[in-house]
Amino acid sequence: MKEITRKRLMIFGGRSYTSLAREIAGHLGVALGEVELKTFANGEIYVRFEDSVRGIDAFVIQTCSDPINRSIMEMMFMIDALKRASAKRISAVVPYYGYSRQDKKTLAREPISARLVADMLETAGADRILSMDLHAGQIQGFFSVPVDHLTAVPLLASYISRKNLPDLVMVSPDAGRVKMAKKYSDHLSAPMAVLHKRRPEHSVAEVLHVIGDVEGKTAVLVDDMIDTGGTLASSARALVKEGAAEVYACATHGIFSDPAKQRMDEAPIKEVIVTNTVPIPPERKSDKVTVLSIASIFANTITSVFKDESVSELFGGDNQP
Repeated sequence: MKEITRKRLMIFGGRSYTSLAREIAGHLGVALGEVELKTFANGEIYVRFEDSVRGIDAFVIQTCSDPINRSIMEMMFMIDALKRASAKRISAVVPYYGYSRQDKKTLAREPISARLVADMLETAGADRILSMDLHAGQIQGFFSVPVDHLTAVPLLASYISRKNLPDLVMVSPDAGRVKMAKKYSDHLSAPMAVLHKRRPEHSVAEVLHVIGDVEGKTAVLVDDMIDTGGTLASSARALVKEGAAEVYACATHGIFSDPAKQRMDEAPIKEVIVTNTVPIPPERKSDKVTVLSIASIFANTITSVFKDESVSELFGGDNQP
């Protein structure tokens, strides 16, 4: 007996960012799948899917936001539950990949935490990973399953372009973000500058030199994330000291851990543009911050994955690290 079965798409959201999951599902024209999620008194997480998931193409949306460890473990349990309930394919949609900065050993006796998170996702049963602007592109190599590396660069560059800022110069805060700054430079047909900095300790950045011409120009700092805002504040001051007329900043992930809000408020910076890959509590959001939505980008990518179509064509190659 032969029977032709049709693929079924279902979207599920964890508790880390339910509103983003609903927004992505809305772009896809589907409702979020029903899943019971709760935390017991001792801190253990309980997961149960309300409907049959047998044979479905499941997409689990869970960003690694605060509390980050609970968010990661909840995602693992959701994936494990889907695997044990016979879902056909499970894709982990992780807008912000937690522990991405710990992608190598810089001192003796340190873990490579980004690799461990990758191993956990695969062990739980993830068949595919969708994430945006990884801190380092080589994190894709930690996985043996396919990884779709999305980027917010076209979205952020388009916003900057619409502002019609005069004499733009795109500024990389360090050597590690030069390739990203080059993508912005290409999109906006603007020159580049690079800051030479050092980190005497974690979450502390000192800018030593500005490489490039920023005098009298509108400098736009570009980065993959803003956490405590130390790099942002010191970089903005260094650019103003070198004669920049105005300083803007854009980053994909606006994490804004304390004291980021205070540092942004006090820094000589006009506007900070980020995306909504992680939720930003009102008490952490400076009045200088503009948030752009990446829901349609993830929705289009999920559609391409579901239909087995090219993802890189959606980004014109910008998603390559």
